[in-house]
Amino acid sequence: MVFQEELTISTSRHGEMNDLTESVIRIVEQSGIQTGHVHIFNIGSTAAVGTIEFEPGLREDLPALLDRLIPPSPQFGQEMAWHYGNCHSQLQATLLGPSLTVPIRKGRPALGTWQQVIHLECDTRPRERTIIFTVMGQ
Repeated sequence: MVFQEELTISTSRHGEMNDLTESVIRIVEQSGIQTGHVHIFNIGSTAAVGTIEFEPGLREDLPALLDRLIPPSPQFGQEMAWHYGNCHSQLQATLLGPSLTVPIRKGRPALGTWQQVIHLECDTRPRERTIIFTVMGQ
């Protein structure tokens, strides 16, 4: 069986992190699937999906780490060609990835106690984000 649902979120800034865990749990429960997996996918090239402990320190640390690893730079090829101002955003999002797959066990996402599913905005401007959840299994 396959079940799919979309969620739209509004982001306001670079580095904004949103907790998607409750949405994942709700969608898995709605699907009725007991054993399988849920795939979470962000449409767009300047945001990422992953897991982390969703707590204030890490919500600051992850974006700060990405900004140290891949800071804005006029030297990026895309930046030199197009001057969009967000090439580093695309590189950061690519490093983390646009999707995540979580196993489903006994009708629930198999997440650790302190493991939340997150969406990270890497773009430099506010965005409307569409996230697709695809639940597969039986």
